Amino acid sequence: MAEPKWDDLRVFLAVSRSESLSRAGKALRLDPATVGRRISRLEQALEVTLFMKSPQGYALTQAGARLVARAEAVESAILSAQDDATGGGEEMTGQIRVGAPDGCANYLLPQVCAAICEDHPGLEVQIVALPRVFNLSKREADMAITVSPPTAGRLTSQKLTDYHLHLMASRAYLEKSPPLDTLADLEKHPIIGYIADLIFDAELDYLSEIGGPRTSFASNSVSVQLNWARIGAGLVIGHDFALPFAPELTRVLATEFSLKRSFYLVRHADDHNISRLRLFAQELGTRVRHEMARLEGRT
Repeated sequence: MAEPKWDDLRVFLAVSRSESLSRAGKALRLDPATVGRRISRLEQALEVTLFMKSPQGYALTQAGARLVARAEAVESAILSAQDDATGGGEEMTGQIRVGAPDGCANYLLPQVCAAICEDHPGLEVQIVALPRVFNLSKREADMAITVSPPTAGRLTSQKLTDYHLHLMASRAYLEKSPPLDTLADLEKHPIIGYIADLIFDAELDYLSEIGGPRTSFASNSVSVQLNWARIGAGLVIGHDFALPFAPELTRVLATEFSLKRSFYLVRHADDHNISRLRLFAQELGTRVRHEMARLEGRT
């Protein structure tokens, strides 16, 4: 059995993460036929079958799944060596992709990441805003901000900060609507919330905290929900840190109802030796906590 070359392992990881020759080729800037030949060469060298072709794409065999951990360890070692060769130390350069829920991605991360890049001009930050859990094992991002710590996989997590939520509505809406003196009065008002079957984490099921009222307007996007509230469509459970960006809104029933949730920074366990990712995570954590305090009016 021949020892696999890194270049072939790199192609193998791309296919395992994308489950497609064409998507892997796009990521590697290779044509799909070349990707297919490289996989065949690796299988011949290892004398095993790494993928099973199905209508859904390329699925790992048991042998392929065992190879993933080995290939990722090689990948991490090479990335760490490249990091050292390009400066390492205390300077951050290169590209870092951060995945985050869209509320965090829209109202918290832009100013935080802009400040980090101002201090580190050689750094390029990409923010991927998606209303779902990121798959770091497939390298969808270098790190992800989540609302729950991971419970499986070769991942590490650290708590970034707490954040708070309240019922909110536009001042124009409140002026024309029935009185809101207690939570029982909510039944007289249209409610804005998540699409129930698209809630990807139980921590986001805010409406269950007030008895699960029926929504008149629903979206899987925090930004859409907030914009509905801004134009006076109804009441929403919104992030306090988003209020500075929505001056039309005000908290309602704040003494009767509030929620506290947390953001966590999740990273792949194999990335702990990559200095630019480690330094970025440290600076991101510090700046996120300071910015959260500022936006929520605690500083």
